[in-house]
Amino acid sequence: MSTLTALARAQAYADGRAQPIATVRHLHVHPRPLVLIPLAMAGEAHAPLAALVGAERSAPRLLIVAQPRNRDHRFAFAAELAGIVLPYVDSFTAATEAVAVDRGRDVRHRFTDAPQLWVPNTGGVDFLRLFGRSTRFRSIDGEYAVPPSVPLLGRWLTFFAHAAEMPGSSLLLNAVQALGLHWATGQSGAEDAQLAALLAWISPPPGRTGAEAARAAEDPALSPPAGPATDPAFDNHVLAPLMSTAEPDVAALTEVLRAQLLPTWELMWRTLDLLRELPAGARVAGRWDSDRDTYSGFVQHLAEGGPPQPRRDGAVAAAARLHRLESAATRYAVQRAFDDPLVMAEYRLVGAAFAGEVTLANADRIDDTGKRPVLRPRIMVVTGEPVRVEPGATLTSPQRPSQKALVISVTAAGADRTEVLLELSGGMGRKLVAEPGSVPAVGERVLLTTLSEAYRPGGAFPDPDQTPWTHGGPPPAFTPGSEQADQ
Repeated sequence: MSTLTALARAQAYADGRAQPIATVRHLHVHPRPLVLIPLAMAGEAHAPLAALVGAERSAPRLLIVAQPRNRDHRFAFAAELAGIVLPYVDSFTAATEAVAVDRGRDVRHRFTDAPQLWVPNTGGVDFLRLFGRSTRFRSIDGEYAVPPSVPLLGRWLTFFAHAAEMPGSSLLLNAVQALGLHWATGQSGAEDAQLAALLAWISPPPGRTGAEAARAAEDPALSPPAGPATDPAFDNHVLAPLMSTAEPDVAALTEVLRAQLLPTWELMWRTLDLLRELPAGARVAGRWDSDRDTYSGFVQHLAEGGPPQPRRDGAVAAAARLHRLESAATRYAVQRAFDDPLVMAEYRLVGAAFAGEVTLANADRIDDTGKRPVLRPRIMVVTGEPVRVEPGATLTSPQRPSQKALVISVTAAGADRTEVLLELSGGMGRKLVAEPGSVPAVGERVLLTTLSEAYRPGGAFPDPDQTPWTHGGPPPAFTPGSEQADQ
């Protein structure tokens, strides 16, 4: 936990209400998301019990499994779920747009929109991942055949689960994590994992503090768990009697499961309402463009008859994926800081950024010490904040992210003032005269940081067939076999 988040938690406890830790929304909220609330049977590995799903607040659809231990019932549930999820994900393939690549010398096409799934918590993400793994290898013919939609559903659920691991992606989001990214409560992180209690701190009823509302929300009789695990008392006293007979009472089971899921359904849409009230960060749209690229690529992969995702990655694929995740995490952290002064404040606190006023500016300075003259303006920034950078360091500014500022000198100018001399490059045009506004003017207040959005080249990995023996050697060709089909 960062220092400012800890301070916000203390303030929330004192005020009785959650405190904002972001000024903008750092994720994309789709105008037509698909909300999916899964329940699993206690004591059974990824055995679905029920799901409440839909893209309209007023029209949730309840799916139940009367006998989760029965294979036929489980895959009938999967087929029903596929009947909702697959038309939704296919509904974004009607329109495409051209995107310039290779500096405008070529174009590629992607869909103009993409689907977005919402689940209540990280447990919901794990459920989709496990359910996808248990369905994507299923055979559509033979003794244990399933409808063709079932393995296709598994591949899509795996796609969304993989996207949820990518920092900054908005294809599959969980409500607890999304709210925790923008508000700090006065309770522990473990208590924040309960969606009803988290929302009680963010938006308590009139006349009640967040702590009082959260305490009431922790009563499973009033706010059933958001899944996929159910309340043990509910399992023992309500669910078990209904499912203990050879022929369960489907009507009664439907009613009790609907009562368990509907409160969370309302909480999910309240979450979306709260997030939509925040303005989107400037770089959210760019990350959603990347999500649309990912979605478009997977649709093309399916259309070309590509194989399902393997049960586990080979050494090269795993290393490449880890590199992508690490790069995305770094890029996402920088973008959040550039979009949000509250996030940037964390970096200012530790000395990775500082704000100051420009007191001198030589916008027309030319450096002619090289083979050809280049424009290299210099500015002096005076700040009262701690400066923990050395001469030779390169800084950037959120106001001018394409411009680099080389630290020439750092000089103490009093007990609480520091003068930083900077040489600028980039972002000023191609001539020896800076474009208007590209060089900070005297009197302008600027923010400078060691963070950078500069392009980072990808890692160099061998082809899979060149995997060294130390990492298992070349992986075998992927062919879904009977062992995988039975998982």
